[in-house]
Amino acid sequence: MGFITTDDDTELFYKDWGSGQPVVFSHGWPLNADAWEDQVRFVAENGYRAVAHDRRGHGRSGQAWNGHDMDTYADDLAQVIERLDLRDAVLVGHSTGGGEVARYIGRHGTSRVAKAVLVGAVPPVMLKSDSNPEGTPMKAFDDIRAGVLGDRAQYWKDLAFPFYGANRPGSDVSQGIREAFWLWSMQIGLKAAYDCVKAFSETDFTEDLKRFDVPTLIVHGDADQIVPIDAAGRKSAEIIRDATLKVYSGAPHGLANINPYKDQFNEDLLAFMRS
Repeated sequence: MGFITTDDDTELFYKDWGSGQPVVFSHGWPLNADAWEDQVRFVAENGYRAVAHDRRGHGRSGQAWNGHDMDTYADDLAQVIERLDLRDAVLVGHSTGGGEVARYIGRHGTSRVAKAVLVGAVPPVMLKSDSNPEGTPMKAFDDIRAGVLGDRAQYWKDLAFPFYGANRPGSDVSQGIREAFWLWSMQIGLKAAYDCVKAFSETDFTEDLKRFDVPTLIVHGDADQIVPIDAAGRKSAEIIRDATLKVYSGAPHGLANINPYKDQFNEDLLAFMRS
């Protein structure tokens, strides 16, 4: 574990476990690197070097006032990769982190990248428009912003239910995982929490996805209530050359944290890295 300092003097916390080919994890909003611990431990135990950082304003990283946009997030990721001199890396991004990975490739290319994995990721664009009728209406994002500003402690508790599908009949999502989600979310700064909504919802990653020239695995649950698959995973799979789309039946947005989807994803990730 350690910190790097970016060019604008923002400290970024990162975990660095294991040795071997690097696997770099980018987390979703409003979480931090802890949300990847099941995967970080798993890949490190299987002979890889796992690196996961807290995005600026999130978790243990610096509470920067500026830079809560996808270009800066991607440049921060680039600085983590370059400062640690990571090469032949597998980039894994969940939700907003998937957008971070896409914009990284769009801005910095793949000279240090061997493969990419997008999990419940926001690309190509979340916001509904005439050109993206499957997207999510602006009102939904305005409601998120209102929740964040109004009573974010309760909002995070409420958000955990659709995030993990705990609001669906027959769900056995534990109270513990919902409380973990709340704990991770409470570590984000209010400025980052608010500004990041625009970043993940309105950024168009279409041109970034067209620049992917490495093997890419796209994993998405068909019961994702946060980033619906038809506007995201399925479209990204059509844009990225030779991408592999794996649809997890009944899986929610936070599939990497709960079983049976967690174990399925870990095995699919390992198989993809080894292929």
